[in-house]
Amino acid sequence: MSRRTSWKTFAAGAVLTFTSIYSLAQQAGGAALSPEAAQWFAHLQFLAGDDLKGRLIGTPEYTQAAEYVATQYKQAGLKPAGKDGYFQQVPFDNVQIDTAASSLRAEKNGQTTVFKIGSEAILNPHADADTEVDTEAVFAGYGLSIPARHIDDLAGLDLRGKIAVVLAGSPAELHGPLKSYYRSVNQRWKALKAAGATGVVTIAEPPSAANRSEAQQRGGERATYVIADPELDQIPGAKLTATLTSTAAQPLFTGTSHSLEELQALAAAGKPLPKFALGLRFQGKTVVKRVNHFTSANVLGLLEGSDRKLKGEYIVISAHLDHLGVGRPVDGDAIYNGAMDNATGVASLLEIAKAIAAGPRPKRSILFATVTAEEEGLLGSKYFVRYPAVPRERIVADINMDMFLPLFPLRFLEVQGLGESTLGNDVRAVAQLNDIEVQFDKQPDENRFVRSDQASFIAYGIPALAFKFGWLPDSPEQKTFNDFVKTRYHHPSDDLAQPIDKQAAVAFDRVVHDLALRVANASGVPQFYPESFFSAAGSH
Repeated sequence: MSRRTSWKTFAAGAVLTFTSIYSLAQQAGGAALSPEAAQWFAHLQFLAGDDLKGRLIGTPEYTQAAEYVATQYKQAGLKPAGKDGYFQQVPFDNVQIDTAASSLRAEKNGQTTVFKIGSEAILNPHADADTEVDTEAVFAGYGLSIPARHIDDLAGLDLRGKIAVVLAGSPAELHGPLKSYYRSVNQRWKALKAAGATGVVTIAEPPSAANRSEAQQRGGERATYVIADPELDQIPGAKLTATLTSTAAQPLFTGTSHSLEELQALAAAGKPLPKFALGLRFQGKTVVKRVNHFTSANVLGLLEGSDRKLKGEYIVISAHLDHLGVGRPVDGDAIYNGAMDNATGVASLLEIAKAIAAGPRPKRSILFATVTAEEEGLLGSKYFVRYPAVPRERIVADINMDMFLPLFPLRFLEVQGLGESTLGNDVRAVAQLNDIEVQFDKQPDENRFVRSDQASFIAYGIPALAFKFGWLPDSPEQKTFNDFVKTRYHHPSDDLAQPIDKQAAVAFDRVVHDLALRVANASGVPQFYPESFFSAAGSH
């Protein structure tokens, strides 16, 4: 029996559960859906429906979604893989800066510049609570040290016990995923901490119109969530982490040999940045208050492999369950349903799990991980990889599904990470068997390869892939794709009312189904290519 036949046989047998939904579910134009598409869409209707209010972590609606996933795991015959049945509870703190008690000022040549907390200066609540600073500051370019790329902003600088002032962004030598990877606060802080810095002040880039619009639509600044575990502190030991607006930061450079405008012009031109002492002291206090403490679950189900030896190796298939909850209304709609982001990925994970579990057992084990708090900074997957349900060194691959966008027929599949590991050859092979052409990431500057949960696995040296429906330049599909990103991504209109190609979602599920089985049954395990930067990442 072929894998595709196995998929269809399973779907035909299981569709009775969704009979009432199937009788109503139709594609555009009135054509009835296939059983596979009806089941997939049934999950989507539940997860992205208004009743779940956008699945924000820490809400009863997120818990309801997690319980739904666990029930589907049980029906598929997956073993519970969490400490609490199917659930791995992730501890969170909802924290805020106490703006009234916090302060930041710069003392220079007898002059004091006071920064208004919350507008001119944004303090990072990840810093240890109630910390105080009174120390010198040094301008350190971008604050990066990447020997493999011949980048070292910190060479020759004395940062011991000092505050590093840096520009947001990254040097011109970094492209695509590396740009996003290294401009993250935790990666920047690793280098600065190793050089002896006690804190970092980042001078912000001007926000784009799109970012301003999103902030307004979501109701301005949202609550900040952090994992309540010191092992997962993203900036351990920092006494001050702050972001200044460009306007507010200008006085820092008064009396030095460089103005902020000059430094920003050098950055815009891709030229090297000077490094120098600023001749000032930062003084201030960061006071953090905890609004509440709660847990939110990763949902984990295990399909044990059949091979006596290889079942001790694991492929993870992942998708994030959370979205943005309820926010500022747009055209009268305040629910950020997250249909594409990422109820589609969870629906596909559930159907792939059922199909694989119903067929011949693969040699390696497959762990299905529906993770929490992706929207808050990949926090659920970071927790899972730090405290995995199976030995981390035995996880051989992650196949992640996040906003793959089934908005039109699946003729091209864009694969993020395609050229980084031998998983690229595996996905090419199964796509070809399904009459689908694989494409490289056509928008690498969007840095999508390191912006979703696969990045948590890559950081530990685990090969991973992620996906988008592909398109050709100047095609209607390209317009549909870009229109979604511009008008629906992180908007209330990412809901069930938008056009969704349900049959194309099933075609995608078959590719991931076949890919997982190919990797699970292979004689060897996926490997990063030697030339891939991520082959040596392991830099969690």
